[in-house]
Amino acid sequence: MNEVALKITNADKHIQGSSANKNLSQEEKLKIAKTAKDFESLMTSMMIKSMNQTTEEGMFGNESFGGDVLDTVFETELAKQMTKGNGMGIAEVLYKKITNEELDPAIFYQNLNPAEAVKKVSIEKINIKANSDNVDGIQPSNESLKRLDYYDTIIDKASQEYGIDENLIKSVILAESAANSKAVSPVGAKGLMQLMDSTASDLGVENSLDPQQNVMGGAKYLSKMLRQYNGDLDLSLAAYNAGPGAVNKYNGVPPYEETKNYISRIKGYLNYFNG
Repeated sequence: MNEVALKITNADKHIQGSSANKNLSQEEKLKIAKTAKDFESLMTSMMIKSMNQTTEEGMFGNESFGGDVLDTVFETELAKQMTKGNGMGIAEVLYKKITNEELDPAIFYQNLNPAEAVKKVSIEKINIKANSDNVDGIQPSNESLKRLDYYDTIIDKASQEYGIDENLIKSVILAESAANSKAVSPVGAKGLMQLMDSTASDLGVENSLDPQQNVMGGAKYLSKMLRQYNGDLDLSLAAYNAGPGAVNKYNGVPPYEETKNYISRIKGYLNYFNG
C-alpha cells in the first residue's frame, strides 16, 4: 500500500503547539473541539482513500456507474462516522494540547436544541451528582407537595419540551416558591420558579404569575444553564440562583451561603423524588 504523502517528519512536533490557554470560553472550546474532530475526520478519510486505492477497482468496482463518485462519498461519510466515536485519538491529543483539558464529548451537544442537549448531556450527570452529596433528610413539606400536584401536566410538558428530568423541575419549583404560583419575593421574583421581570421578558414570558408561562420559561432558562455548564448540576443551579456572572466570576459555585444551601436543598428534593 502506498503511503499517504504528508509533510510530517515528526508527528509529536506538529501537535506540541503553544502553551495551553486555560481561559478559553465554552464557545472557543467548542470551535477548537470541532476543528480537531474535522482534522481527524480528514486524516481518517485520507487513510481510507489510500486503503481503497489498493483494490484498484475501488469499493464499487470499475464497471459501476458513478463508482468513483460513490467511492468519494462513501470514504467521507465513513470517516465522519468513525470520528464520531472515539476515533483514532488525534482530536483528543490536539484538543488537550491547546486547552490543557481532556476532550469531553459533551461539548459537542452545546449546538443542539435544548431538549437534545439536556437529554444527552445533563440528565445522566444530574443523577450522578444528585446522589453524590450527603443531603439525606432534606425533604419538601407535605403542604408544598400537595400544591405541586396541581402542576403535574405543566411540569410534564416542560420536561418534554426542554429535555429536563421532571423531578429536577419539581425540585427547583419547591426550592424557589414551595409550589406557590402567586409567590413574589422581596426583590420581585415571581411565580413558581421565581422569575425576575427582566429574565421573564427575555424568555418570552408575558405573565410570570401564570403557572404555565412561568414553568415553561423557568425550564427554558434552566436548560440554558445546563447547556452552558455542560450538565454540571452544581454550576447550573448556582447560575439559576445567583446568576451566571457570579459563577463565572468565581470559576465555580459562588461562596454564598444562600446559594450553597439552595443547591443542597434541591439535591435533597431530587433524592426524595428519585427514592
